[in-house]
Amino acid sequence: MLTKAEQTTEFIIQTVAPIFNKNGYAATSLSDITKATGLTKGAIYGNFKNKEELAIAAFTMTEKNMMNRIIEHQSLSSSPIEKLFLVTDFYRNYYNYTQEIGGCPVLNMGVDAKHQNPTLFRHVQSAINKIQSNVAKLIDAGKRLEEIRIDIDSMVYSKRLYSMITGAIFMTHTMENNSYLLETMDQIDTMIHKELKQ
Repeated sequence: MLTKAEQTTEFIIQTVAPIFNKNGYAATSLSDITKATGLTKGAIYGNFKNKEELAIAAFTMTEKNMMNRIIEHQSLSSSPIEKLFLVTDFYRNYYNYTQEIGGCPVLNMGVDAKHQNPTLFRHVQSAINKIQSNVAKLIDAGKRLEEIRIDIDSMVYSKRLYSMITGAIFMTHTMENNSYLLETMDQIDTMIHKELKQ
């Protein structure tokens, strides 16, 4: 069971995570944070050393929730290649999901933190590496089970797929049109069928 202090910390992170995600690090002020949480400046900084530490905790929680959703969706199949199709299936509904939390956390924070906060930016890079590594592991597992061609370079292909997904996310949010994601996921499915499948 969480202590009262831990509950307060958790409450602050959950409350401000969508604000950081939507507004970015620099544009999120302490007054935004105190207004959203109903807590004083002292209460905020009693739980976090500074705004940067809070922003990192907020991004980490948002990214973890996103990863958990992807993993949960992938659990619908035990087949590595089917799990790849479940990744594209997840991203078909990604626009609606990210509308609830202020946009794609990886994309938003990646662009925002690049020139604003090197520490936060490194956390975004780490999240991207984790996602790409997970896809590469799926491809490796598919090779071992002879579902996926053995000559495929798993990491190269993983980076290609995630770059396509991220581009589609950017276009979908910028143009406010989910067709970019839907059509790109169809294209990736075709690539998996034609280029990866054994």
